[in-house]
Amino acid sequence: MIASVLPTYSRAPLTFTSGAGSWLTEADGRRFLDLGAGIAVNALGHANPSLVEALTTQAQSLWHVSNLYHIPAQQKLADLLVEHTFADTVFFTNSGTEACELAVKMARKYWYDKGQPERTEIITFTGSFHGRSSAGISAAGSEKMTKGFGPLLPGFTHLEFGDHDALNATATDKIAAIMVEPVQGEGGIRPLPDACLKGLRDLCDQHGILMILDEVQCGMGRTGKLFAHEWAGITPDIMMVAKGIGGGFPLGAVLATENAASGMTAGTHGSTYGGNPLACAVGVRVMEIIATPAFLAEVNRKAGLMRQKLEGLVAAHPDVFEKVRGSGLMLGLKCRATNTDVVKAGYDQGVLTVPAADNVIRLLPPLTITDEEIGLAAVRLDAAAVQMQREHA
Repeated sequence: MIASVLPTYSRAPLTFTSGAGSWLTEADGRRFLDLGAGIAVNALGHANPSLVEALTTQAQSLWHVSNLYHIPAQQKLADLLVEHTFADTVFFTNSGTEACELAVKMARKYWYDKGQPERTEIITFTGSFHGRSSAGISAAGSEKMTKGFGPLLPGFTHLEFGDHDALNATATDKIAAIMVEPVQGEGGIRPLPDACLKGLRDLCDQHGILMILDEVQCGMGRTGKLFAHEWAGITPDIMMVAKGIGGGFPLGAVLATENAASGMTAGTHGSTYGGNPLACAVGVRVMEIIATPAFLAEVNRKAGLMRQKLEGLVAAHPDVFEKVRGSGLMLGLKCRATNTDVVKAGYDQGVLTVPAADNVIRLLPPLTITDEEIGLAAVRLDAAAVQMQREHA
């Protein structure tokens, strides 16, 4: 008999009942150091008092009215995002998947309105992840996500990650957009080098192609800048945001320049829940905290400490770990042992990590993690590695 919850998840044998900061408490009372943060969602930790206050204050006055009416918190959050980014305009969604849907629509509508309706093709890259909608899986193209769900949506050209020759040959003035993650998350914490991101921007400019950046996982301070593309000194035309922007409350957004968004007029897109008062009240508070130089400087400092600790782990356990990669507090340990076994050993040692492709475990802690907790994370990961060595001796 099928379970009452559709069995599409392979869940760990853990049930968390409460959380505070970088910690989660299991139903049996055990405490776990959370280096996953709900897959880069709880950017300010669990039950952050400032976010709790913002949510409960809003909840006592108004939850939902729909986008038939003006929503003050939505306007305030849009203004903050425009102030701190390249964007001229923002559309709010509930998730990164929904943000992907609009980004694709926006790029294609742009060319339709420019009198080039045939210009619909979007270049994407192997190892990418853009959500699990029909457009999202068609964009990524991997068999793992697409098998059995055909026919896939047309209009996506998949290139190998890092294949510059193929990119230069394909990126002609017949292409609508290039869509890329500055740091691949699900793909195994693979950062796109700054020089490559600059090269992509130049290529887009050369052929009039729109650049779509997916910063759902790597954005909102995760790499030590508000958004990861800032390290390369470039700006996109369209950007997808979610996860950390809501600090744990479902919220996403598409940010765009006035030019890229020019085709999106009244009635061309909508959302019942997107940008509702509850989500935007939290999002405003998240932005007020994360988008400050002092906060981002601390992320960078702590990222340096955490990377140092992880490099020490690799040196101490070369049969378990191969190398560290990533940016800021979006780090990956590429494993020699099976990554899911490392994750499970971590459960035994009271530390939570997230598996990814390319035999990597992701470390995506709350951006508020303390120095002491970073040290403890290294101790517990070291104990997990020792446990694995003992079990496989």
